[in-house]
Amino acid sequence: MTRIHDAAARGFASDNYSGIHPDVLAAIADANDGHQVAYGDDVYTARLRDVFESHFGDGIEVFPVFNGTGANVTALQSMLPRWGAVIAASTAHINVDEGGAPERVAGIKILNVPTDDGKLTPDLIDREAWGWGDEHRAQPLAVSITQSSELGTVYTPGEIAAIADHAHSRGMRLHLDGARVANAAAALDLPLRALTRDVGVDVMNFGGTKNGAMLGEAVVVLDPAASDGLLFLRKLNMQLASKMRFVSAQLIALLAGDLYLRNARHANAMAQRLRDAVAAGLSDGTIHGVGFTQPTEANAVFATLPEGVADRLRESFRFYDWDAGRREVRWMCSFDTHPEDVDAFVAELARLTGPR
Repeated sequence: MTRIHDAAARGFASDNYSGIHPDVLAAIADANDGHQVAYGDDVYTARLRDVFESHFGDGIEVFPVFNGTGANVTALQSMLPRWGAVIAASTAHINVDEGGAPERVAGIKILNVPTDDGKLTPDLIDREAWGWGDEHRAQPLAVSITQSSELGTVYTPGEIAAIADHAHSRGMRLHLDGARVANAAAALDLPLRALTRDVGVDVMNFGGTKNGAMLGEAVVVLDPAASDGLLFLRKLNMQLASKMRFVSAQLIALLAGDLYLRNARHANAMAQRLRDAVAAGLSDGTIHGVGFTQPTEANAVFATLPEGVADRLRESFRFYDWDAGRREVRWMCSFDTHPEDVDAFVAELARLTGPR
């Protein structure tokens, strides 16, 4: 097929816009020849279990799935009875961006809590952690956090441990949406286990799609006592890949070495380059009227722009509004963001906001 898109075009809308890392693409090709047993009984999926154990330790369970929504729905459904509810930040992907799938597909009530930075705390959890035994209230039996958060902030291991201890003391399990967990690990310079299993996370999703994979996530059960029925729920939720070897091969390519970290470190570094360049422009007067609304801790920059600037800037670079009412936007960087992309973006922002 003849390429029909501009391969040089890159923006700041989402790390889902990025392509496939060449090493991941090669892993798909390497897995392609010959026949392998379908539905996960292939040698690549068996190898993937070993790779995940090298990161998280023995005794875990790994279930490759197609996408992040499927991972969240299937993981939470395995953690909760029909009457169960999950406490999450109001900005959480499961609350905002999944089209009601947790409620409509899994039948899970989400008890959402407003936060300033996208992160939960024990005190915030307690706003909805009540009513056990009340037949008129969905029972809060799980907490879900996102790492890194939807606002680009990162939980420290200590913060996660405090949430896990608090949740467990109240009979709740802890789920971690790790769509960008690699970015958090890179930001903290810590192994994946140090911010998941070692601090009390029961079930997590490991995200590949935003970090160089074509598609594919994995539900990782860190405490088998916290999850039940995933073998059946994955199929029930239309997340069982018949040719699973191609999902597993991608995750192996990311995790067997340090590709997941290298990709995430680069994306994080590009976001920091973007923030630093805008901050420098504000300091020297070449950029005006831009404000930052969140710290830049992973691969996202959140900012407010002067009236009308966002739409004019989008004529050259794609990105999304976050809160149009206060002119807040989100700029995302990816494993394949180039320094030149950042510099060109900041130059155009300066042109649009600088002295007239």
